[in-house]
Amino acid sequence: MSTWQGLAEAHVVRLNATLHPNVHEAAIYQQYGLTPIFCEPSTPEEIIPYVEECDALFAVSVKLPTAVIRSLKRCKVISRLGTGTDKIDVATATEQGILVTNVPYFCVEEQADHTMMLLLALERKLPQMAGSMIDGAWSRSKLTGLSCRRLSELTLGLVGLGNSALATAKRARAFGMRVLGTRRNPDAVRAQAAALGVELTDLTTILREADFVSLHLPLTDETYHLIDEAALRMMKPTAYLINTARGAIVDEAALVQALRTGVIAGAGLDTFEGIDVFTGDERPLDHPLLTLENVILTPHVAALSTQAAQDVARGGIENVVTILSGHWPHPDHIVNRGVVPWFTLRPYDPALLKA
Repeated sequence: MSTWQGLAEAHVVRLNATLHPNVHEAAIYQQYGLTPIFCEPSTPEEIIPYVEECDALFAVSVKLPTAVIRSLKRCKVISRLGTGTDKIDVATATEQGILVTNVPYFCVEEQADHTMMLLLALERKLPQMAGSMIDGAWSRSKLTGLSCRRLSELTLGLVGLGNSALATAKRARAFGMRVLGTRRNPDAVRAQAAALGVELTDLTTILREADFVSLHLPLTDETYHLIDEAALRMMKPTAYLINTARGAIVDEAALVQALRTGVIAGAGLDTFEGIDVFTGDERPLDHPLLTLENVILTPHVAALSTQAAQDVARGGIENVVTILSGHWPHPDHIVNRGVVPWFTLRPYDPALLKA
């Protein structure tokens, strides 16, 4: 009998509005003998009947508010197939002794690549140059190009100096850029920052001095609308804002006004407060950001690559496998680290998944 055959009896649910399991994810379920129920409810009333008796719950982009968490009668783990957990009521899960896990490192390289892609496209005027090429307006493109600046003379400011920001810093330093970074606990990254040549400073200095301000923060009560009208007015009128983190870190109405009035030069956005790309309702939207020429928008795809999809599937599934097998998962994968489980767990065993 397979080591994992007993897991087939577990009641496991995978919730998601739009992102369906890929072939790799399906293969990992098969490897461990898991047979999840795949469903796409979106409201608490729709979700609860699917999950109230589950042993484990996978979540991709779905919201799991208090009512859903309180309905879980025997759930041991909510496994986020991703990093951010701002859509999950983690506090209530902790109260109920349910572990909340994620895959914290799965898209570090991809997010850094995407950030640099937006930075380069903004500074080298990629949309405008592409438009000139399509229009056959060669002379217009040359005039546009004369406004481009040399990257090695510019400054990148990283707000939230975690893994993706450090990976972005490595790329920016290769272009010869000056890099500033800020973090609530700077001592946690002081050695890494020094090795990369990142200057640790505060948010105000970054806003005032950076030519590109890039956000790398989770969405919390403290970071909600961190970049508001006052913050935007601190930035240079020639500066760009880049957000591959969470949309609501930025006051979107204030950003639109700043872009329209020249308070800042432009923005590169992969996440949004007022645009939900996970509804499954795909159609052109009436949103002011979509009307501005000084913005580059991508639909929350900074985390995506073949390798990242494989990493997040394996990491998220193995969090569940470990817990349902009676062990703590890797400490870095526990979101609510102070949780006291309602069930018994043995210590983390790195050899378990190699069995």
